[in-house]
Amino acid sequence: MSKSLPDRPLRPATLLVRGGTTRTNHDETSEALFLTSGFVYDSAEQAEATFAGTATHYQYSRFGNPTVAMLEGRLAALEGAEACRVTATGMAAVHAAMLSHLKAGDRVVASRALFGSCHWIVSTLLPRYGITGVFVDGGDLAQWEAALAEPTALVLLETPSNPMLQLVDLPAVAELAHKAGAIVVVDNVFATPLLQKPLTLGADVVVYSCTKHMDGQGRVLGGAILGTKTWVEETLQPFIRNTGPSISAFNAWVILKGLETLHLRVTAMARSAAAIAEFLGERVEVARALYPFSASHPQYALAQRLMTGGGTVVTFDLAGGKEAAFRFCNALRVIDVSNNLGDSKSLVTHPATTTHMRIGAEERARLGITDGTIRLSVGLEDVADLIEDLAEALDAAGGAAVARAAE
Repeated sequence: MSKSLPDRPLRPATLLVRGGTTRTNHDETSEALFLTSGFVYDSAEQAEATFAGTATHYQYSRFGNPTVAMLEGRLAALEGAEACRVTATGMAAVHAAMLSHLKAGDRVVASRALFGSCHWIVSTLLPRYGITGVFVDGGDLAQWEAALAEPTALVLLETPSNPMLQLVDLPAVAELAHKAGAIVVVDNVFATPLLQKPLTLGADVVVYSCTKHMDGQGRVLGGAILGTKTWVEETLQPFIRNTGPSISAFNAWVILKGLETLHLRVTAMARSAAAIAEFLGERVEVARALYPFSASHPQYALAQRLMTGGGTVVTFDLAGGKEAAFRFCNALRVIDVSNNLGDSKSLVTHPATTTHMRIGAEERARLGITDGTIRLSVGLEDVADLIEDLAEALDAAGGAAVARAAE
């Protein structure tokens, strides 16, 4: 059986390796993988007591699993949260965090700068159930003040946002939200739990796609929801238990092992992302390059206040629009075209025709997503190789775009 960890606070790199670990009577070094759908009982009486809640025993892997529990414990320790539940995907986490809390007649206020599927939940799904969704410009505190001047059940936001890396003044918005009676749900994927701690900034619930940096190697899907013990057990757990967005034990185990190197990977990727942002900002083909820790970012001061690092994503606009963007993507030889992010492999996507296609041109324009916007998720390759690949692709994307920019 595992030793107890010291009572003193442990640092993130240690928690990523040790947090939440339990051992079987075989005293294994690596976390055990429990590939089982169900569990047996010593007696019918124990089964009855388990279902009645008067005895503690695993029942069914849709409700709980020892491998899954280790992942939940590790993530809670890392985030500084009282409790965690993991789900099959990141979108399952967002959906469960919202729908477990909401009912017909409620009102949701959300930052307009959301991932496409999150935007769809607020704009399309919630109204079907009699829940009002209101969008605001996440960077405009006056819009938050106006929207939260009436009772609200839930606030949803990303900071930094996907893909334009817009930040929200989370402490200020959380204060407004709590006065309106809302809980604040923050998608912290781009910052990761290493670079931003939403719960210390006023958030009530934090959600992740574990598919991204936590696995970090493009293998499995997963999501996580973190909050207070009371909210997780009384509000979230019944929803998860009865609707079934459960993660498989295998995927939980893969993510557990991925977490062991998260600190090393995010540090290296963020260092490369900063260098790439500086490089892109000097290229004539690039109309603008966005990175939270670049002094040219319009919310640089806010990023410095909320985050301890700029993250692993750089977003930039090519002056030649979609034509130039496609030429650029097709010319890359090291970097892959993919809509994933947070991977050890560097990936680019064209949001207007992929992740944010279905929100429509008008909404994309409000978010600042142009036909020339490229989102680059920086991986673990040598940064010199990445910059050379980007330079060659920008050369290929140039031509008419550069000529037009010079006019």
